[in-house]
Amino acid sequence: MPTKEIEAVKGIDIPRYMGRWYEIASFQSSFQPKDGINTRATYTLNEDGTIHVLNETWSGGKRSYIEGTAYKADKDSDEAKLKVKFYVPPFLPVIPVTGDYWVLYLDEEYHVALVGQPSRKYLWILSRTNELDEAIYDQLVQKAVDVGYDVSKLHKTPQTNPPPEGTEGPVDKKGIWWIKSLFGK
Repeated sequence: MPTKEIEAVKGIDIPRYMGRWYEIASFQSSFQPKDGINTRATYTLNEDGTIHVLNETWSGGKRSYIEGTAYKADKDSDEAKLKVKFYVPPFLPVIPVTGDYWVLYLDEEYHVALVGQPSRKYLWILSRTNELDEAIYDQLVQKAVDVGYDVSKLHKTPQTNPPPEGTEGPVDKKGIWWIKSLFGK
């Protein structure tokens, strides 16, 4: 049972939030490969104020990715409540899928973030680097517990050192990871 209402960060500096974020841990979801490693997101501010989203992961030795767009849920609010829209399947993007992306915690340096949704169905711990000090990780997990997340579902994302740069490796152009994810693989 939630012990505290979920609130999003207020006064987020969107341009400062842009760039690469590594997934340190997350709730496993149907839209990501179960064996994904080196998962990361890169955010780029578009001229119209929306955000280009590039989510990448490596599965079976191949780079899988999906691109989308994020935007403020309420343009007049200073809360970090965003909507993210992707088109699926990635190999024939025709079906729009929109979800909530709320920044629940962000440190002053914009180095670590806790991202979730009001439904508490999804949760991500993100960092600007692909490693995170265990004490900081534990603090972020506690923040999630404090707002009612069941952190027993949290799965640490394997990251290699050094992380892949650019778009290294063969690409899954057929969207096989996406099809497999429909069957829980």
